[in-house]
This record gives sequence, structure tokens and C-alpha cells, in this order.
Amino acid sequence: MSLQAVRYRRGSLQILNQRLLPEHSVYEEIPDVQAAWRAIREMQVRGAPAIAIVGCLSLAVELHQREEGASREDLASFALESLGHLVTSRPTAVNMARAAQELSDFVTREVKRPDSTAESFKENLICRIEAMLDKDIQDNKSIGNHGAKHIISRAKTEKVIILTHCNTGSLATAGYGTALGVIRSLWSMGCLEHVYCTETRPYNQGARLTAYELVHDKIPATLIADSMVSMAMKEKGISAVVVGADRIVANGDTANKIGTYQLAIAALHHRIPFYVAAPSSSCDLTLESGGQIVVEERPGKELTDFNGARIAAPGINVWNPAFDITPHSLITAGIITEFGVHEPGELRKALTDNAHRDTSHTC
Repeated sequence: MSLQAVRYRRGSLQILNQRLLPEHSVYEEIPDVQAAWRAIREMQVRGAPAIAIVGCLSLAVELHQREEGASREDLASFALESLGHLVTSRPTAVNMARAAQELSDFVTREVKRPDSTAESFKENLICRIEAMLDKDIQDNKSIGNHGAKHIISRAKTEKVIILTHCNTGSLATAGYGTALGVIRSLWSMGCLEHVYCTETRPYNQGARLTAYELVHDKIPATLIADSMVSMAMKEKGISAVVVGADRIVANGDTANKIGTYQLAIAALHHRIPFYVAAPSSSCDLTLESGGQIVVEERPGKELTDFNGARIAAPGINVWNPAFDITPHSLITAGIITEFGVHEPGELRKALTDNAHRDTSHTC
């Protein structure tokens, strides 16, 4: 059973504090929207899908705890204001912004319904948010199965060796994972020989979180430094590289954890298939190319200090972008979504063709 990073029941939300892993597994209570904003900003919860889920669930918790007597208009104003605030927590990952827009549209429609009451409005909005949990897990399992089958169909060996970057598993989603979901599916199919995961400096999500998940699931894996990826591709028989995404734009350019771009370049040189795995909620068709993506810059202390100890020379300047942009031309094997595996140039059509699917959620 994969790790549970988010614990939710009506009126209560807890997150596994990822800043304390792997030394301590501590679940923190998230009682309201502001607590969720801080948890996201401080990276107690991270991963584009998880950010959206935790942010929206915090709104559901606070709505549930609101005292009776508020009008539906008051509740709607509170919901819209809260969603707008949550989007400011971390700008590069599109999932929170997309979820906020969809829920804001729902709020605007719901509050205008003539038969809507304060209680029915609150209940319908909470139900809408709660449905995000199950949908994310099902989408991740679809991503895992599509990606695993595609990799197997192109593999030259009976079992494959996968290289991945950062953390894209249960700790980054509602459960199962995206790129790590592909790895989990390969393992469950008996087609995975080994995994190489990068440490993912400077925040070490690979060393602290992905390694933690792989050990937990008893999947054979080896941790390497980010600077070892080209050597690993040359020496270790890597079958494919699979990474996640925080935002994929219309032409297929992808924002992901810093280090992804150089990984794609190295994969191209070594003729190793390079995949991006992400739900359609991470795709932003309003932007045409990666040059339009706002890349978050993190505090320099993340680079100069480790576990509270200074490791860099005092006075040195620091540049610490949290993400980089991988051009679509380097995504050689395809983008894996819950709908299948798509060439970057086919992504817009694939998403548009599936847009007619019913996305309404009820209790």
C-alpha cells in the first residue's frame, strides 16, 4: 500500500509534513485556508496535484466549520476570496490556479440558482471539493498504466530500468503518483528491474521523499546525485526517463523541478526515451510556450544551508530557481496523461477531444 500523504474526513484535514521526512513521520492539522497557504508556501506539502488538493480541502474544512447564519452570498464571497488567496502560495504549479478557477465558476453559478440556500450551497461546494481526492487517485492510476504499457511496448529488454527526478509519488498527489505511478505500475506488472532516483538538490525531494516511498514499497532502487545522471545513462542501462510536471503549456513545453532540463538534454544524447507524466489538470492551454511560464525563485538559504548548518561561503550570491523549462522537442517519448500517451504536438488536440467528458461531481 502506498503512503497516505493527505488524511481527510468531513471537517478535518491532516497532511504528512514533508519537511520532516524521512526522519519523522508527523501529520499536521490544517484547520483553515491560511494554514494551508502556509503549509504550501513552506513546502510542508508540495507537488502540483497535492498543492491543489490540500488547498481546496482546506476551504472545505473551513466552510464546514462556519457557524450557521451566514447567507449564501457571504459564503460565496468567502470561497472566492479564499481561492484567490490560495493561488498566491506558489505560482508555477498550475493545478491550484486551475482548480481555483473551476471552483470559482461553480460558486458563481451555484449562488445564482433560485432554489439555492446557504446550506445547500455549502454542501454542494464541499462535495465538489471532496470529489477531487478520488478523481486524482483514479487519474494517477490511469497515468501509471498508460505509461507502463507504452514503455514496455518500446523496451528492448524483458524488464526495464527507469531514471526519475524529484518526487512525483503519493507524497506529491492524493495517492499513487504520476511519474512514480508509472514506476509503481511497472513494478506491479513484474516488468521493472530497477529505479534510479536523483537527490534533487537543493531541497532533496528525491533523497528525502522519493527514496522514502521506494523503500516503503520495497521497490529496488538506487539514489544518485543530480550530477551523476549522464554517467548513469552511459553505464547503467537506463531504459527510459520519466519525470513529472508542474505546468505543461499548449506546445508541450514543460515546467518541472530544476534539473529536469539538463536530464532531458542528457537523455537525448544517449538516445534514451524521455517521458513527462502528469494529469490533464497540470496542462495549461492558455499559454502557448514555456517562455510565458512564471518560474518561482526560492530563498537562497535553501542552497547555502543544510539542516540549519551553513555549507556555503558567507557573502556568496545565490540564484535559486525552483523550476526549469524543458522544451517540447526534448520530450522524445511523449507526455503521459490519464487519457493516454501523446506526442507534445498532439497534446492540445488530445485534451480538447476529452474536454466533453462529464466533469461534474456530486456526493
